[in-house]
Amino acid sequence: MKLISWNVNGLRACYKKGCWEWFKNESPDIFCLQETKAHPEQLPDEVRNTQGYHSYFDHSKIKKGYSGVAVFTKVEPDKVEYGMGIEEFDQEGRLLALFFKDFVLINIYFPNGGGGPVRLDYKLRFYDAFMNYIEKLRKNGHKIIFCGDINTAHKEIDLARPKENENNTGFLPVERAWIDKVVGCGYIDTFRYFYPEAKNKYTYWDMKTFARDRNVGWRLDYFFVSADLKQDLKKADVLYNILGSDHCPISLELEF
Repeated sequence: MKLISWNVNGLRACYKKGCWEWFKNESPDIFCLQETKAHPEQLPDEVRNTQGYHSYFDHSKIKKGYSGVAVFTKVEPDKVEYGMGIEEFDQEGRLLALFFKDFVLINIYFPNGGGGPVRLDYKLRFYDAFMNYIEKLRKNGHKIIFCGDINTAHKEIDLARPKENENNTGFLPVERAWIDKVVGCGYIDTFRYFYPEAKNKYTYWDMKTFARDRNVGWRLDYFFVSADLKQDLKKADVLYNILGSDHCPISLELEF
């Protein structure tokens, strides 16, 4: 089974750049998008009703052209949840949970902590609420896969300029400590599982400074799996040659 996750930074814009042809050629079993910035009715029919896929969308209820996630899956899930059941966090349209026979897949777009202390506090509380959400699922016997834009680089190896950014959101000690907690609870950063020492592997670049041309980037996008899926891990990759957004896609392959 092949899964792809991508922060498209506006699905309508990415579609116009040809990302849907790439997606159809890749033909993953599950395709997860973040920062779609659109209500479903604003999307082309080819996107809403992609042949061979069941599609699910969540969008911001408080601001148009903001946030949003989508999942396209060849296998119809048994159940879909839209959000964590907490209005404060669900109103921005940041989470889709698809329940399959072998696992629960959660596609999530975590908040950015920029814009001052209020927004950083929101991000950290969102982190904690999400941790409670997935731990409850796991205690109920579900195997967990979660993917998306976490909006934090975990270790110094995960961004080009760690020293210059140690006081900036996205690399603050308190943000990085949450990922430490995720790993400490037994969730596996699948890319680092296969490539623990790989350098210069980033998933986001600032467009305004043409950072991608110089590969001055951040690894903000992840596939995590619960420890009970470790034996099923086959391959993980960063698809940094795929253009269309300020992020690139990431992929995960499992042995089922």
